[in-house]
Amino acid sequence: MLKKLCFAFASAYLAASLAWADVDINKADQSQLESIKGIGPAMSQRILDERKKVAFKDWADLEARVKGISEKNAAKYSDAGLTVNGKPKSISTDPAKK
Repeated sequence: MLKKLCFAFASAYLAASLAWADVDINKADQSQLESIKGIGPAMSQRILDERKKVAFKDWADLEARVKGISEKNAAKYSDAGLTVNGKPKSISTDPAKK
């Protein structure tokens, strides 16, 4: 019984840790992209279509190439675990952009 309980706990822990793992936009498949809050089937398909042309260099490249990803949406996706080349979106501190 104790083994079953430990196994159940370990399985739940593993599933939870995978759910919060970062999703790199240049490596993720459609289901991984859709695991990010706010990215649905249409958005994930636009991302994949653009990525087929060439990998995303950075967040600015992603925002410029994928319709519907504004700086504000990109920040939300980053907070939800999306990365570009392993990097989360950094907050702009440029006063000209505020």
